[in-house]
Amino acid sequence: MQENGLVSKYTCKKYRANTEQSNESTVSNQLNREFTVGQQRKVLVTDLTYVRVKQQWHYLCVIIDVSNREIVGRSAGKHKNAQLVMDAISQIPINLNSVELFHSDRGKEFDNHLLNECLKEFGIERSLSHKGCPYDNAV
Repeated sequence: MQENGLVSKYTCKKYRANTEQSNESTVSNQLNREFTVGQQRKVLVTDLTYVRVKQQWHYLCVIIDVSNREIVGRSAGKHKNAQLVMDAISQIPINLNSVELFHSDRGKEFDNHLLNECLKEFGIERSLSHKGCPYDNAV
């Protein structure tokens, strides 16, 4: 492309290290990269991603059942916050009492009292990725 003077119209956002402090919770990584749990609806994992819509970033929260990789909850919005996560949880069509483990990264949107209370109410154990390790949330 350079030899012919061509320039791509598509550009990738450059990675910038996150300078904000991560969730320093003492919750351990219970999932420990065991991404092949056999029993349905026992282990759920979640993460956020972003997409560009009409020159603005929008965020997507997806909750996945580890056993079959089915998306069981999702929500989208303009803000990357705890409400986005709670909206995704509210979309889960199963009885949450059957869920045993809820795994996420250490992002601020997963570090809030609403999520903690919700998980506690349904008796769901919490699991967090190791600090700075994206492979713990690879599903």
